[in-house]
Amino acid sequence: MGLLHDILYYAMTIYTYAIIIYILMSWFPGARESSFGQMLGSIVEPYLEPFRKIIPPIGGMIDISPIVALFVLQFALRGLNFLFYNFLYIVIGI
Repeated sequence: MGLLHDILYYAMTIYTYAIIIYILMSWFPGARESSFGQMLGSIVEPYLEPFRKIIPPIGGMIDISPIVALFVLQFALRGLNFLFYNFLYIVIGI
């Protein structure tokens, strides 16, 4: 069980860093159009798209949906930790 937790935890942490890098790439002209930016966009955009549909940009320019998406991902990480360490310990006795 610990191995599964570690794999999921590190995958979600790496995905969080990928989202942060993708957000920061918007500050540099042409960074998202590079091959790395397009590859990162193909990984990150499917997760960010539902948040962009729900949360409109502020003032037409400032997009806060990636921040909300990062919060949701962090809540999922905390839920994963609770599930593997607290819940399974209490219920199953692992």
